[in-house]
Amino acid sequence: MGVFKDYAYYYDLLYQDKDYQAEADYITELIKKNKPDAKTVLELGCGTGKHAVLLAEKDFNIYGVDISQDMVVQAQERLKERQDLASKLAFCEGDVRNVKLDKKFDVIISLFHVISYQITNQDLQAMFQVAKEHLNEGGIFIFDCWYGPAVLSFKPDVRVKRFEDGKSLIIRIAEPKIYPNDNLVDVNYQMLVIDKLSEAVKEFKETHKMRYLFKPELELFFEKNNFKLIDTQEWLSAKVPGFDTWGVCFICKKV
Repeated sequence: MGVFKDYAYYYDLLYQDKDYQAEADYITELIKKNKPDAKTVLELGCGTGKHAVLLAEKDFNIYGVDISQDMVVQAQERLKERQDLASKLAFCEGDVRNVKLDKKFDVIISLFHVISYQITNQDLQAMFQVAKEHLNEGGIFIFDCWYGPAVLSFKPDVRVKRFEDGKSLIIRIAEPKIYPNDNLVDVNYQMLVIDKLSEAVKEFKETHKMRYLFKPELELFFEKNNFKLIDTQEWLSAKVPGFDTWGVCFICKKV
């Protein structure tokens, strides 16, 4: 079972209730506060390009990278519908652990827990190395992740959700398994997809391995890669993280 194969095709439907506009506004404020002269942004793990489009509307030049070819294709299709932003957007397929773009950026963002998909120390180090190599001096790296204190305080449980649009009805079951000695959670997805026109039913499964992270361990990666931690806050709210904060945003600076 792979990650973001069948899942990628239905990604936008599965996250149709996600408030991308609020998230783009939030990221914009973080950039303005911490790197007010920023013009160029690299997005590591751009998905289908929704954040990138909204940030381009705010006059940033965005380069998006994603490991899923299917998602990059969807992002490029989205760009075709926004030719007014064509000069500000570009997307390519690439692994956040080893992509080499031969260019540098003022800001790097990695959203929706992309960093938590880096499940080994080697994966994390490789991603931080990529960020370091692609940032201008004084540039900032913004990312969010699953936060260890909250994951262990409010352990993930089985969840069933229903999604639909004019074409499809999807029932998604997420069954987690936690590995406390490895700081990992297997999120086992089982999905039933019903085609509303033909009434055909498709079933597929994917396992997404997620690493929950703690501030002290991340500080070791910051130090090793010449980053200085600027701020740590609850995603979107900017509150101080606590035991109930599943999603935490880290802002660090290349020094």
